[in-house]
Amino acid sequence: MNPAPPAELLELEALAQVAGAQLERRLLCEVAVGAQRLPVHAYLLGSARADAPAVGFFGGVHGLERIGAELVVAQLRSLVMRLRWDETLHRQLESVRLLFVPLVNPGGICLGTRANPNGVDLMRNAPVDALERVPYLIGGQRISASLPWYRGAPGAPMEAESTALCRIVEQELLPRPFSIAVDCHSGFGLHDRVWFPFAHTARPIGHLPEIHALCETMDETLLHHRYVVEPQSRHYLAHGDLWDHLYLKTRPEAVFIPLTLEMGSWLWVRKNPRQLLSRHGLFNPMTLHRQQRVLRRHLGWLDFVTRAAGSHARWVPTGAARQRHLDAALDRWYRAGRR
Repeated sequence: MNPAPPAELLELEALAQVAGAQLERRLLCEVAVGAQRLPVHAYLLGSARADAPAVGFFGGVHGLERIGAELVVAQLRSLVMRLRWDETLHRQLESVRLLFVPLVNPGGICLGTRANPNGVDLMRNAPVDALERVPYLIGGQRISASLPWYRGAPGAPMEAESTALCRIVEQELLPRPFSIAVDCHSGFGLHDRVWFPFAHTARPIGHLPEIHALCETMDETLLHHRYVVEPQSRHYLAHGDLWDHLYLKTRPEAVFIPLTLEMGSWLWVRKNPRQLLSRHGLFNPMTLHRQQRVLRRHLGWLDFVTRAAGSHARWVPTGAARQRHLDAALDRWYRAGRR
C-alpha cells in the first residue's frame, strides 16, 4: 500500500490556483515513494529584476519536522491571500523577490522519517567535510542508511532533493547583490533559535558583521522577542551541511545570509508530556491550538526578515560601522569565555 501524499501538497495546489499568474511555480524534481512520484516545487513572487534583493523560505528538509513545512506553507498562504487586497504588499513585491520551497523532502514527510526515502539525511548530504571533530553519528555518518544522520555513500552524487535545493538557490539567491535564506526546522530544545553558518568549522562566517547588524535591527524592532541568534558551531559541528556548501559559493561582492530557524520543540512537550509517546510528538505540536500559536508567533519573524531584505541598504554596515559590528559579533559569539 502506498502512503497518502502529504496534505501540504494539496494545499499548495489550491494556493497556486488562487494566485494564478502572480505566483510562478517550478518543478525542481520528483521523488519516488512506492508507486507514487511526489513533486518538489518552488514558488516565486515579486520582482524579476536581477539586482533585486531576495529571500528564500525552505521547509520540510527533515520529514519528521513537519511544523517547518507548515510554517512555510502558512507564510505563502498569507501572502497569496493578501495579494487580493493589500496594496502595500504589491508595492513591496516590486522591489524584492521571494522564493518558497515548502516541501524539500516530500518523501520523508510522507513516510514520517527524518531522512528521504533513500535513507539519506539531506542536511548531511553536501560535499563538505568538517574541519574539526564532529559528534559520533549526529555529525553525519557513512556507515549505513539504517542509522540516523546518514550522509550517503562515499563519492555518490547528492540526492535529488539536495541537488534541487542547491540549484534553485544558485539560480535565485546567490547571483543577487543581497539575499537571505530561511530554513525552518523544529529544534530539540526549550528556546527558539536562529542559527547561522558555519556547521563544518568553528571559525566565523565572512558576513559576520552583516549578521550582527541584522540581529541588532531585530532586537530593536521586535521588542521582547524570544529568539536566540547564534552560530550553529556553538552546539555541534557536522559534515555535509547544505547551507555551508552554498555559502562557500557566495561571490565576493555579494551578501548571502543563510539562517536556520530551530523552533524549540521541548516547549510543546513540556506542556503536553504525552507527546513523548509519539515520534512525531517529539518534533511537532500535536494539538491544533498549539500548532496555530506556533505559526502565529513565527509568521511575524518571517515578515521581519522579508522587510529587512527589502530595506537592506538602510542597515547593512559599511566602513567603520562594519568593523564595529565585527568586533561586537566576535565578542558576542566567539570570544566569550576565552578571556
